[in-house]
This record gives sequence, C-alpha cells and structure tokens, in this order.
Amino acid sequence: MGSSVKAVVSRLSVALLGAAALSVATVPAVADDVAALYQDKCASCHGADRFGLMGPALLPQNLKRLRKNKAAKVIANGRAATQMPAFAEQLNEAQIQSLVDYVYTPLDEVPEWGMEQMLASRIVNHEPGTLSDEPVFEADLMNLFLVVEIGDHHVTLLNGDTFEPIHRFKTRFALHGGPKYSPDGRYVYITSRDGWISKFDIYNLKVVAEIRAGINSRNLAVSSDGRYAMVANYLPHNLVVLDTETMKPLKVIETIGKNDEGVEISSRVSAVYNAPPRESFIAALKDIKEVWEISYADEPSEDFAGWIHDYKNEKAANKPHEDFPTRKIPTRVFLDDFFFNQQYDLLFGASRDGEALVMSMDARREYTQLELSGMPHLGSGITWDYQGRPVMATPNIKKGLVSIVDMESFETIKMIETEGPGFFMRSHENSPYAWVDVFFGPNKDKVHIIDKSTLEIVKTLKPSPGKTAAHVEFTKDGKYALLSIWDMDGELIIYDAKTFEEIKRLPMVKPSGKYNVWNKTRYSSGTSH
Repeated sequence: MGSSVKAVVSRLSVALLGAAALSVATVPAVADDVAALYQDKCASCHGADRFGLMGPALLPQNLKRLRKNKAAKVIANGRAATQMPAFAEQLNEAQIQSLVDYVYTPLDEVPEWGMEQMLASRIVNHEPGTLSDEPVFEADLMNLFLVVEIGDHHVTLLNGDTFEPIHRFKTRFALHGGPKYSPDGRYVYITSRDGWISKFDIYNLKVVAEIRAGINSRNLAVSSDGRYAMVANYLPHNLVVLDTETMKPLKVIETIGKNDEGVEISSRVSAVYNAPPRESFIAALKDIKEVWEISYADEPSEDFAGWIHDYKNEKAANKPHEDFPTRKIPTRVFLDDFFFNQQYDLLFGASRDGEALVMSMDARREYTQLELSGMPHLGSGITWDYQGRPVMATPNIKKGLVSIVDMESFETIKMIETEGPGFFMRSHENSPYAWVDVFFGPNKDKVHIIDKSTLEIVKTLKPSPGKTAAHVEFTKDGKYALLSIWDMDGELIIYDAKTFEEIKRLPMVKPSGKYNVWNKTRYSSGTSH
C-alpha cells in the first residue's frame, strides 16, 4: 500500500475521540462545547468515536436515511421501539441542533477497522454443530419468507404456504442490502448499515453469531458453495471475506486503484454480488472506474489467476482458495448499479450520470451501450422470454418508465409508461405477469401489473390509498405475490398472482423487502440477485 493510502486509513486523530482530547488552541470553543456534549449525552450508547455501540454509528454515511430535521426530533423526543431516550428536558434547541450538526460532520480520515477490530467485535451465541439439524417447526423449508420490518428493526419468518408468521426477532439497526441465504436455506446472513453481520439459524430460530465487518456496509453476498460471505463496505474502503461457519474474517481486500489523473486512491464499495457459474464475487466500486471480480474457487482458472499475479507461486499449498485472487476490469464511467444475465457472462451497469452499458466479463471490456434515459435501477432488473428472445426489464428512478431491453441485440424495444418512477420490479418463471411499484412521487400508493407477452399494463392496484406500496415477491411456485405497505401502521398483502384477488393482510411495522428462500437460492430470473 502507498504511503498516501496508509495515511488515509490510519486511526482517527485524538481530536475526534472526545472533548478531553480536543485542543483548545486550535479548535473553537463551540467545537469544545459540542464535543463535550456528545461525550456526556451520546458516547455511552453510540461510542466516543461515533462508530456505534449499543446504538448505531453516528456518521453522515450511516445517517443518509435520516434527515437533519428528523434527527433533531429524535434527539428531543426519543425513538419508538428503541432504547433512544428523549433529551428535550435536558437540552435546549440550540444544543440539540449543535449535536445534529456534529454527527452529520464527516470524519477527517477514513477510520481503521481491520482484523483486530473485527475479531474483537465477534459474538458467538452457539458454536457450530451445537444446535439441532432438525427444524423446530413444520413448514416447506424452501417456501419460507423473511420479511424485513424497518419500522422497529425486526424480521418476521413467514410460512409461504399458510401465510402465518412462524417467528419474529429483533435485528441490528437499519438493515441494508437484503438478507442472503446459505444454499440449503438453513442460515440467513443479515447486514446492518453499521456493518454488523448476523448469522441466523432458521431451523432453530436463533442468532448464532455476529461480527462487525465494517463501520458502514452496503451489502453482502454468499458463495454458491456456502463457505464464504463477502461484505461490501463504504467505511473503511474495502471488501471483507468471512468464513460462514465460524463467522471469522479470512481476508480484507483494500479497494485501491488510480483515478483519471493516475493518483492512487481508495474507493468505497457500492455493492457485491455472487456469480454462481463463475465461482466468484463481483464488486461495484464507487470511486474508481473498475469492476472487480474475486474468485472463491478452490482452483481458479489460469486465465483468472494470471490476471493480477502468479497465483501458483503465492497460493497456500493446501488452501488455495484463501488467496481469493482478484482481477480488475476497467470501465469508462463509474458503475454502481449492476444486473447480470443468467449466465453471468454479461454485466449490465448503470452510472449515476445516466449512462448504461454492457460489459463482457470474459473479454473484460465494454461490449456496447444501452439506450436507457431514466436512470435505470438495474439492481431490480428481471428477465423473461418475449417472442422467443430473452429480454431484461428495469424500472427507472427518474422517469415513469419501465425499459424493456432485448438481451441479444441490446436494443430498447419498448418503454412502458407508468404513473411515476419505480424502484422494485418482480416476476416469476411460472407467472405471465411482472409487477412494478411507483415508488417515487404522488402515486407511490400504486402498483402496476404488466403482461409479459404483450408488454402492456393490464392492472393497476391501489391497496392502501396514501401509503407507499412497494416490493413484490412471489411464493416458490409463483401462485401468490406478496406486497409491502411501507408505513409504521403497515401491512403485508398477499395476492393471487393470476387473478390479482387479495387473499390476506398481515399487520406489520413498515415492512420493506421480503425474501423467498427458493427464489433467492435458485437465482430466479424473476427476482433480483
């Protein structure tokens, strides 16, 4: 690592660790006052360094979902369903605002969070092999759902046949990136925005282990053999490989490259994906124009291994997979939203500037551009066969359009007008329909249903007027579709996926995503990967 990068990832300066360490000679009195106030009122729960303890990390990257005016209300009034107390009787309005400004101020340096810190954070509730291999409940284990309730930081395990809750458990603060299952569906790995990775044993309904793999994490991916999980981090700038059995870190991969001026920099990681046919993880970098592919195969191909270094000379004699060799694929633009074809040899990437392109993973170069003008949400893209040809469909975040792209010619064959920009799109191999929400704007309470054979909207639902309706997921057989009402007084609505008849409503606390074991472990073309 270059000296400049080492400086970037060094420990926080003492000036950021508390009022006692602040220099009066160089820091204004107001900074002393707010730092001391933070240490007195906040540090015991959120950490002297703002990294988080019992409470979440208080860093700008971790607070993006919370606007400053709402943060002030949380400090004043506390937060329901959490241990956050109210400070309105202890602090005046100016003090509360100073704390808000303080926690939304970025740190001067990227903090260190390496092997030592991760291992120290590790919590083991049940050692591997100590819990029963038989489920403590009766259900089709492949037709279970995990429903994330972001309103009070819980997850509900739902029976996908009876639509009855089996179990509800508390999670870490602000889950992000969607739960990921082990290949057999027994374990699920859940990521919090604060970097905590929780391993939950579905059979025994217990959290078996946790580790904090970062300070601000985006998501994780689980290898197809179930042995490894890779965590994508915003802070610090790296990827972390975990042993899924022990939940111990195996390797930290620092995401370092060069910018357009040739200067070495470190990059945030937007997301990481598992590519089953390739036996690799694929990472999207936020600040470097590259896509990284990291192999977890026991014997990576000569082509792959030779891309960065002489793998044969560097691999451990009996554990070659622990090297996790990496190859870097250059791109013209920053890509932070990905979609893959079912073979995982083509990567569809989108930038925040509106560009969309197709990358050949094998040739390691750009193949062509896509004509998508509405800022596609490719991470929610799905595929199906249309008139004998595979197509990709994606909602758009800036325009009320669903884009349909021919995956052989890469032409946009249709733009389906919707009543507003959407965020999530879902279907199922056994369903003739695709469902897309209208997540942004005044029509957020609507959901469109598209006929996959005609590419026309055939039904628009408005299940709870005035409340956001979003994120559909199908049952294992595709017969039913589950829809979330994103509200503190929310619901999970089950529909007959063929007739669109409402079957049942379950009250939930702002349910967001729901994840079917079968669809996710089988990488259904109707769901995001």
